[in-house]
Amino acid sequence: MTRRLLLSYLSLTMLVLLGLEVPLGYFYARGEISRFTGDGRHSAELLAQALEVRVEQRAASDIPELVADFIDGNGSHVIVVDDRGKVLADSDKATAVGTDLSAEPDIAAALRDRSLSTTREDRVVQGDAFTVTVPGSSGSVVRCVVRVSYPVAPVTAKIHGIWMTLGLIGLGVLVAVAAIAFALAHWVTGPVRALERATAELADGSLKAPPTTSQGPPELRRLADTFTRTAARLQHLLQAQRAFASEASHQLKTPLTALRLRLENFEPYLDPRAHDSLDEAVGEVERLGRMVHGLLALARLENSATAPEATDLDAVVADRAGTWTAFAAEHYVDIVVTGDPAGQVWAVPGALEQVIDNLLSNALRVAPPGTTITLATRRSGDQRSDTVELHVIDQGPGMTESERERAFDRFWRAADSYHEGTGLGLPIVRQLTRAGGGDVVLEAAPGGGLDAVVRLRPAGGQPTAAPRRPRPAEQEEWVSVF
Repeated sequence: MTRRLLLSYLSLTMLVLLGLEVPLGYFYARGEISRFTGDGRHSAELLAQALEVRVEQRAASDIPELVADFIDGNGSHVIVVDDRGKVLADSDKATAVGTDLSAEPDIAAALRDRSLSTTREDRVVQGDAFTVTVPGSSGSVVRCVVRVSYPVAPVTAKIHGIWMTLGLIGLGVLVAVAAIAFALAHWVTGPVRALERATAELADGSLKAPPTTSQGPPELRRLADTFTRTAARLQHLLQAQRAFASEASHQLKTPLTALRLRLENFEPYLDPRAHDSLDEAVGEVERLGRMVHGLLALARLENSATAPEATDLDAVVADRAGTWTAFAAEHYVDIVVTGDPAGQVWAVPGALEQVIDNLLSNALRVAPPGTTITLATRRSGDQRSDTVELHVIDQGPGMTESERERAFDRFWRAADSYHEGTGLGLPIVRQLTRAGGGDVVLEAAPGGGLDAVVRLRPAGGQPTAAPRRPRPAEQEEWVSVF
C-alpha cells in the first residue's frame, strides 16, 4: 500500500511538473531564438547602412575596418559584396576580394533589394550559423550587400542550460515530494499494517499484540480501537465456549461411569424380561460416554496449536491397515491397501493415525460381511498445486448427496442409521486434517458405497516405495502387491 501511495503521489507530481516546466522551457527557447534572430537582423541592417555610405562615398578602404569592428566579440562571419556581386571584404579572408558571388541565391535576392535569413552550416564559425543577407541601399538603388553569419552554438547552449536547470528543479521537487509522500504513506499505512498483523494473530487463535491506536489518521485509530475491543470480546467468547465444552465433558465422565456400574449392578435383581431394556440403557450410557470422549478430543484440538510435521503417509497406512486387519476379519471384511507411493505429507503429529482409525471404524460399521475396504493413495494436481489423496472406500449402502454434505456436522447421524455412533468422528477427522493444511470430503464410490477422500499437502521430495501389507489371495488378480 505504501508503494502504491508513493507511486500515485509521484505520478501526480510528475504530471504537474510536466504541465509547468515543458511550456516554460518551450516559451523560453522560442523567446531566446526570437531575440537572437531579431538582434542579428538589426545588427546586419545597421552594418549594411554604414557600409552603403562608405561605398557611396567611394571609401572602400574603410570597409575592412568597419567589418573588423563589427565581428569583434560576437564571433560572426561577414562578407561584403558590391552591386555586381563581387566581394569587397571577407572578415575571415576565406573568400578572395573580387570573387563573384552573384549566383548564390541569397546574394542574388539581396541585389534585387530583398533581405533573406536562413540557418545553414558555415565552415568559418565551425558549425550551424544563422545567416542574414541584407542589401545596403538608398531607395531602390542597391550599392552593396552584406552577409552576416552568427554562430548558433551560444544560444543553443543557453537553451540547453535552461532545460537542464528546469530538469534539476523538477528532480529536486520529485525527491522532496517522494520524502514527504513516503512519510505520509507510512503514517497512513502504519495502523493498517498493525491491523493486518493483529488479524493474522487472531486467525491463528491468539491475539498477543493488539494494534496500537496512538498513530495514524483518526479514522484508522478508531478502527484499530474497535477491532481490538471486538477481538477481545471474540476471544473471551471462544475461550468460554471451549472451557464449557472441555469442563462439562470432563465432569460428565465420572458420573457416567458410576451410572453404568449402577445399571449393571441392577441386572441380578431385574426380571429377565427387563434385561433387554437394561442392555439398551447401558448401551446408551456407553454411547454418551463416547460422545463425551469425542467432545474432549474436539476441545483439545481447538485449543492446540501444534505445527504440522512431515509424516510418512505410506508407513502410517501400512501400520493402521495391519492393526485393523484382525478386527475386520472378525466381521468377515477384508482391508486392501493399493495405490502409488505417496511419500511425505504435512500433518499434525499423530493426526493421520486418528484420521485413518476413525474412517476405518466408520467403514467397518456399514461394510457388509464378505466385502472389502480399500485404502488407496495417489497424487493429483500439477507441479504448482500438487496434492496427495488418501481414499478409504467401503462397499456399504453409501450416502445421498445431502447426507454427505451434512456428515461433518457435529452430532449428525443419518436418519436410517442402525449403528452406534456419536456423530463426532467425522468432525474430528476434518479438524485433524485441516490442522495440517489439508481437507476431507465424502464422495460416492464407484459401484456403491462411500469414498472418504483425505487431501494432504506433500512435504516435498520424491516419494519412495514403502512396504505394503499383503492382500487376501482373492484380491490379487485385480490389485498389484507393493
